[in-house]
Amino acid sequence: MGTRHTDSEGESRVGLPAAEPGPEPAAAPEPRETLEEPSSRTPAWARRTARAWRHPRLRLPKRIALALALVLLLPLLAAGVALRVNYAGDPAAGTQSRNRDALWMGHAWVDGRKRDADVKALAKRLRGTGIRDLYVHAGPLEHDGTLPGSAHPRARWLVDAVHRELPGVRVQAWLGDKLASEGPVGLRLERAATRTAVVGSTRQILAAGFDGVHFDLEPLHSGDRDYLSLLDDLRGVTRSAHVQLSVAAHQIDPLPAANAIRGALSGHPKWWSQSYFGQVARRVDQIAVMSYDTAMPLESLYGGYVAQQTSLALEVTPESTDLLMGLPFYYEDNLSHHGSAETVAAAVRGTRLGLSRTDRDRKNFGVALYVDFAARESDWTAYRKGWLP
Repeated sequence: MGTRHTDSEGESRVGLPAAEPGPEPAAAPEPRETLEEPSSRTPAWARRTARAWRHPRLRLPKRIALALALVLLLPLLAAGVALRVNYAGDPAAGTQSRNRDALWMGHAWVDGRKRDADVKALAKRLRGTGIRDLYVHAGPLEHDGTLPGSAHPRARWLVDAVHRELPGVRVQAWLGDKLASEGPVGLRLERAATRTAVVGSTRQILAAGFDGVHFDLEPLHSGDRDYLSLLDDLRGVTRSAHVQLSVAAHQIDPLPAANAIRGALSGHPKWWSQSYFGQVARRVDQIAVMSYDTAMPLESLYGGYVAQQTSLALEVTPESTDLLMGLPFYYEDNLSHHGSAETVAAAVRGTRLGLSRTDRDRKNFGVALYVDFAARESDWTAYRKGWLP
């Protein structure tokens, strides 16, 4: 409040009549807080941007921008809700291991780093599981399709040791290479000479004693006819040798045109069409879906995604072909793989839900564990608890 003013002496003068009190001086106004204009604390460029954004001429462009944002966001939100719903419910009874599972294994098993004691430890680990196939890395292929014999010097030893310790378990040679589908360097399937060389490498690897051959060629774009031609040639070789032909497969397009949009925006298509997946599945004995590295941020979304992938794959895979869904036996945290979301437990549950809803009695079905050298004890526990009867 303001202060009242008094005479300079502070009292009336002696002997003089007291003066009539005049009107009391108006109190000084209370000081008010001064609010600064927002512009005084805001950078000039921001004020100019705000003024420009409020300009009437931008009314229509702003509405268009909002509409585009909704067009982009609403499908993503709807997809997220759908995946979460897809993860709900309980798997049907009996939707567990059919003893057709597989394990991807590193190159150390054929280059001399592993010994008999390692095979015995592996056998102890695998007994009582549903694992029937081992995909052992025996490459990679050269870009011209050839395979150096020096890449797998201990192949025969490994096959014999596994057959001794784990009767009935097959050892397949895992071969692969980077494709030149998105750059100048890599294996070119469009070249007939390269495909012929890959067939020759397959004969070579089977001569080393393997029970089959497992191909993983990436990035392989949906609709690649040269890959289908290669599989036709390879099938003739493996059938003549009475061994398995298996492939690692890309995931199936989860939404209409999702692969085309991603390819146009990034130059890196991710998915196969469901139709193309079926064309590949009809040409092989086994097809293992690489159902990881999905970029899903939550465990429930990842599990729902795996359930969807399982259903999509079952719909187009012949009953005579083994269909395996990949389990992430590793932990990473990056843009394409969130370890807290992509768990073995979620993948197993999603696999069982998809199997329950689509073809619960499918016999030629299993899971494939990627990969032995990165697996943690918790991954093996989740596999045993969720997938084994």
